[in-house]
Amino acid sequence: MKLVPDHISEMLKRLRGGATDAELRQRYVNPSPLPKRLRAARKATPQSVRAFWQRLRAETAATDADQAALADPATVADAARYSANIENLIGTVKIPVGLAGPLRINGAHARGDFLIPLATTEAALVASYARGAEVATLAGGVLAALASDGVLRTPGFKFETMLHAGLFCEWVVAYADELRAVAETTTRHGKLVSIEPVIDSDIVFLLCRYTTGDAAGQNMVTIATDALCRRIVEACPVTPLHWFVEANFSGDKKASHLGLLRGRGRKVTASVTLPTALVEQRLHCTVEQMLDYARMANLGALMTGQIGAQGHYANGLAAFYLATGQDAACVAESAVGFSRMEARAGGLMISATLPNILVGSVGGGTGLPSQSAGLNILGLKGAGKAAALAEVAASLCLVGEISIIAALAAGHFVRAHASLARGR
Repeated sequence: MKLVPDHISEMLKRLRGGATDAELRQRYVNPSPLPKRLRAARKATPQSVRAFWQRLRAETAATDADQAALADPATVADAARYSANIENLIGTVKIPVGLAGPLRINGAHARGDFLIPLATTEAALVASYARGAEVATLAGGVLAALASDGVLRTPGFKFETMLHAGLFCEWVVAYADELRAVAETTTRHGKLVSIEPVIDSDIVFLLCRYTTGDAAGQNMVTIATDALCRRIVEACPVTPLHWFVEANFSGDKKASHLGLLRGRGRKVTASVTLPTALVEQRLHCTVEQMLDYARMANLGALMTGQIGAQGHYANGLAAFYLATGQDAACVAESAVGFSRMEARAGGLMISATLPNILVGSVGGGTGLPSQSAGLNILGLKGAGKAAALAEVAASLCLVGEISIIAALAAGHFVRAHASLARGR
């Protein structure tokens, strides 16, 4: 029996590439002078954008055509508008935007027929979501409800002993109201709704949960938690050896079991019941075929240790987030959840529950020109619209599940991609 698998030996051969030890040592050394430092430009201006492009043309393979593509006249003229969202601005990327819908949503907050902008470079994606939206709308629309709301930030504290950690937890619980008041002085819209200590020997994590109004609230809760932590260090008689404003416990931009069970952001559940005839006529398969696929797919999710069980929430969320100015990196945690199918009298019930939808109708990238347009298309820009935006996001994921599961169940998945992507 081989102790070293063949693929390990092959990897080592590729790394060496036939070079001697002396040649390998030289390969990973660059004797050239260090490059000229990039002068930071935190406030974008037309002059700073042009200066960056002057350097890019001199030092890289970038061409005048590249400059025209990224630094178009409208972007350059309005450069200052981007200063709150990016540093070292050199332009904007144009991503194709398509429409899915109209999707009828009968939600607690989102009520109506929505045309949904999706920004993507993946052919067949918009067509798939559009198909699911049409079928769900013909079935009467998606039922959707915001179930809970709260963004986590979890600072961590290190102590000399477990006893000190326990005394610290005791003090935090006793002075929780004072800590909440301190945190809320940093924000007009954020509210600290709970502080939960989690102790592991001499380390304590504080699960600080906030509501964030109509913003996604990532920066809001970070600033508030920093103020809370500084008051703790100032006033608590038990002094930590060190502390960090986020100790990787909250699940920020990561799929986590904590987020799955407790939620981080806006938790939404959505469902629709499709009549049997609609499944057969519009999805070109049977209810039983879709259930057969769902059973096997759930087993696949279970056997591979997926967090949640769903088909492709990330596809719809990524396109939706890009089109509406959300933090695209939050798809890592937002695309966690469960899709479920059950046979019902006369049809098929399909539901999608996502506990970590991080969206806002204000703040972040929502005020930028293209993203503002996306929110205006939805009619969900500005104060009072974030809950509805989250229900639209979950409903979008639901109709995406309908379409992809039907395509796989009917054996049409490859044909659709071949005709809509390669076939063009």
